Amino acid sequence: MENTVDSTIAERLKLLRRQAGYSLDTLAIRSGVSRAMISRIERAEASPTAALLARLANALGESLSSFFAATAHEPSPMARHADQPLWRDPDSGYLRRSVSPPGLGSPVDIVEVEFPPKGRVVLPPQPHLHSMTQHIWLLSGVLVMTAGEDIWQMAAGDCLFMPIGVETVFANPSPDPALYAVIIHRSA
Repeated sequence: MENTVDSTIAERLKLLRRQAGYSLDTLAIRSGVSRAMISRIERAEASPTAALLARLANALGESLSSFFAATAHEPSPMARHADQPLWRDPDSGYLRRSVSPPGLGSPVDIVEVEFPPKGRVVLPPQPHLHSMTQHIWLLSGVLVMTAGEDIWQMAAGDCLFMPIGVETVFANPSPDPALYAVIIHRSA
């Protein structure tokens, strides 16, 4: 399965880079990811971490949700559970499911995340994304969210609204997994 996911990421990254008219060097400069690493990802020789993939997607003007939402099918308002793209971060082990139906042009993306015990992911600052916002809705478990200087301790049922663009840290300090939904809104 991982090879299929790596191949899908490779094809999507290459397609988006070419559609943007970026060379490997241009994308490297815009994302802060080395040209060699981008090339390895595009050849499905490397599995990008969540932080690295977020930097690449953002440099291409995409959220992680829209990056994973590529579809060869005709857009449909229904996204069946079995067809929702899954991706596991090789660093933290978190499992990300793109829930929103792709290709409909909605400014909202919904993502489900299964976050492992003691997991931690740091997403670097992306100043060009300050017009995007997100809700983090913790369905079960414990989550500690850090956005810039602000820190929030979350329990099941809590929902946190925050901007996208500042450095964000997702952490699960507990010995149990956490399950949460991310609702992302892209302003026009």
